[in-house]
Amino acid sequence: MKKHFLIFLFCAGINYANAQLQITNGAEIKMSGTSLLTLQDMNLVNDGTFNQTEGTVHFSGNTNTSISGSQSVRFNMLELAKGTNNRLLLQRNINVDNQINFITGYLDLNGFNTLLSPVALLTGELETSRITATTGGYIEITNTLNAPSAANPGNLGAIITSAANLGSTTIRRGHQSQTNGYGQGNSIRRYYDIMPANNSGLNASLRFRYFDAELNGLTEAILTLWKSSNNTSWTDENFTSRNVLTNYVEKTGIADFSRWTLTTPGNALPVKFILFNVKCIDDKVMLHWKTAFEQNSSYYEIQRSADGVSWMVIGSVPAAGYSSVEKSYTFTDINPLSSRAFYRIAEFDISGSIQYTGIVTNNCSQDERIQYWLNPVTHQLYVTINSAIKSTVTISVFDTKGALAGKQQNNLLEGNNQLVVNMNHLANGTYFVSITRNKGQNLKTIKVIKQQ
Repeated sequence: MKKHFLIFLFCAGINYANAQLQITNGAEIKMSGTSLLTLQDMNLVNDGTFNQTEGTVHFSGNTNTSISGSQSVRFNMLELAKGTNNRLLLQRNINVDNQINFITGYLDLNGFNTLLSPVALLTGELETSRITATTGGYIEITNTLNAPSAANPGNLGAIITSAANLGSTTIRRGHQSQTNGYGQGNSIRRYYDIMPANNSGLNASLRFRYFDAELNGLTEAILTLWKSSNNTSWTDENFTSRNVLTNYVEKTGIADFSRWTLTTPGNALPVKFILFNVKCIDDKVMLHWKTAFEQNSSYYEIQRSADGVSWMVIGSVPAAGYSSVEKSYTFTDINPLSSRAFYRIAEFDISGSIQYTGIVTNNCSQDERIQYWLNPVTHQLYVTINSAIKSTVTISVFDTKGALAGKQQNNLLEGNNQLVVNMNHLANGTYFVSITRNKGQNLKTIKVIKQQ
């Protein structure tokens, strides 16, 4: 027989750093009327039954706490009154039937999802008390939208207007920075997946709301709306209106919905460099570079420097424009400097935006050397390998527990090779980057700090 409890728990003035309310297998907590369950500095662990249809569960205190357990958790009213910088972390998915009320503190989705009932909503979200989810997860609601006028389901901040009947429409809000298919570019730390049953000829408007704390280093005054149908290839949909004081960007005349985010023009980075090699041949210097992806690329400019500070243009090469396959380019410096020189490639896209490779020297010593930068790294780690022979290297990224977090293979040419290791998708922390040749010969292991 299940156990039933009508419970009010308040733990004021006592340090419960490791305290938790655990509902064991076979037990059940029930709440009635306007009952209040207060968990101060306590975790909620549900291994039994927690299906709150009435009352409020109030998380308070000045420590980070969590919701976990082997069984589903359903709230009627979930309220956060944590310390200013404290979090309630999800360690499992939750359901909310009525309301999530923010007083202070953060609800960290932590890679899990919050599902709202059709009538549920968020209240009280502020810059300093809101949902966050840099490691993944989303909050979702489904409503029927028939000719919606400034509809804001769940108060999630995606405000939709259309004369059309969108039918049953699911809206997901996530908080990870978006990138293109090659891990480049970034967006604000918010996106929406908008999925209507009827998704054509909508002539809709979308007002996209955000917080300043989600800007992710981008210039707020030039944000535009970006759209993707596959979450990797993005198009700049521009904007109709925007307001940096009330924090929104709006676009009208939208024919259909998919994933949307905000970033700045040109930030999708239209070219993915996968190799930059410099090789000495007699009295000339041969430059060779490859791209895996190009979008709106116009031409490449070859630049040389004697000191790595002042640069001069020594030539140019037309770019592919649009390509989803590997492209290879070469350029020969027929009048190289007599001493060591620095080289880089500048990619100009059709709009005039510029993207640079890293810098490689024409040091033709046969001694194999490996250099790397930037460390700490935010998005990409650059590795330069001076190789005496053609070969294949494997670059593996491990976390501190030894778990594989990323892996790539690159072909080395004779000479200096610049490689790019994408770390944009990794959580903040310490990683070890192992570089091995061919069948396992270890060349170098690098300790890298990943930070935003």
